[in-house]
Amino acid sequence: MAKVEIYTTPWCAYCKMAKEYFKKNNVEYTEHDVANDAAKRQEMIDKTHQMGVPVIIIDSQIIIGFDRGKIDELLGLKT
Repeated sequence: MAKVEIYTTPWCAYCKMAKEYFKKNNVEYTEHDVANDAAKRQEMIDKTHQMGVPVIIIDSQIIIGFDRGKIDELLGLKT
């Protein structure tokens, strides 16, 4: 099973879509709310050099935004 992390904010529609997609496909993930966790916000900025969410990390691959095709590819999901 791949290690999946997602950096989110509570008001981000694409973050919600990504989390719903993970749940629908039984993908376990760790969520980091960068609106309320300054350390995780800085960690996300250090990794991506930008402030946009969602940032999804699958193993060591960084995806900025809800790119379903890339997520499917990295997780081996059928679309």
